[in-house]
Amino acid sequence: MKKEKEMSFLDHLEELRWHIIRSLLAIVFFSLIAFFSKSIVFGIIILGPSKSDFWTYLLFCDIGKLININAFCIEKLPFIIQSRQMAGQFMMHISSSFVIGIICAFPYAFWEFWKFITPGLYPNEKKAARGATFYVTFLFFIGILFGYFILTPISINFLANYQIDPSILNEFDIISYVSTVSTLVLASGLLFQLPMVMYFLTKAGVINQTILKKYRKHAIVIILIFGAMLTPPDPFSQIVLAIPLIGLYQISIYISGRIKNIEK
Repeated sequence: MKKEKEMSFLDHLEELRWHIIRSLLAIVFFSLIAFFSKSIVFGIIILGPSKSDFWTYLLFCDIGKLININAFCIEKLPFIIQSRQMAGQFMMHISSSFVIGIICAFPYAFWEFWKFITPGLYPNEKKAARGATFYVTFLFFIGILFGYFILTPISINFLANYQIDPSILNEFDIISYVSTVSTLVLASGLLFQLPMVMYFLTKAGVINQTILKKYRKHAIVIILIFGAMLTPPDPFSQIVLAIPLIGLYQISIYISGRIKNIEK
C-alpha cells in the first residue's frame, strides 16, 4: 500500500495505460484467432441462427411435438443474406472477428481493470468486492448465451417471416445481419450485469432494498424501454429480453436485502 500511496498522478496514468494496452492486446489476440477461423466463426457461429437446423429451432420443434403444435418446427427461414458493397464481406469479417475478440477477452480485460482499481480500495471494500471478476464474467457469459441462443434466433425468425406483402422478398444485407446479431448478443451480456451493478450501488449506500422495492414498477418500465432500444422493433424480442432482466432485478432486491442484513 505504501508504494501505491507514493505514486504520482502521472504514475497512475502510466499504470492505467499498461492495463489498457494489455487488455487491447488480449482483444487483438482473440480477434486474430477468430479472423483465421473463418469457417467456424462465420459458417457455424454467426450464420448459425440463419439456418433452420440451428440448435434453438430444433429445441422449439421438439417442444412443439411434445405439446402437439407443429408450428414450432421451422423447415426453412424465408430470407437470403447478400453483400451489396464491394468490401462488405471483408469488413464484416474484420468487425465480427473484433466482436468475438471482445467477448473472449472480456474476463481478462475486466481483471486488468479491476487490478488497477483494487489498490485504492479500503480493506473492507476489498473484502466486499471479493470474487467480483468471477461473478461479472459469469453473468456476462450467461447473458451472451441468452442473447445468442434465445434472443437472436427469435428476432431473426420473426423478422424473416414478417411480410407486408407476399411479393416482397426478404434479402438482408450482410452488414445489417451481423450488426443485429452482434448488438443483441453484446447487449444481453452487458445488461445481465444488473445484479452486480445493484450490489456495488448498495455497498456504496446509493440504494437499498426499500428503494428497489418502491421503484420496482418504474424499473420495469425502464427495462422495457431498454429492451425496445437494444432489440429489433418487434414486440417478441423486447419481451424476451425484458423477462430475464425483470428476474435479475428481483434477484438484485434480494441481494440488496442480504447485504443490509449482513452489515447489521
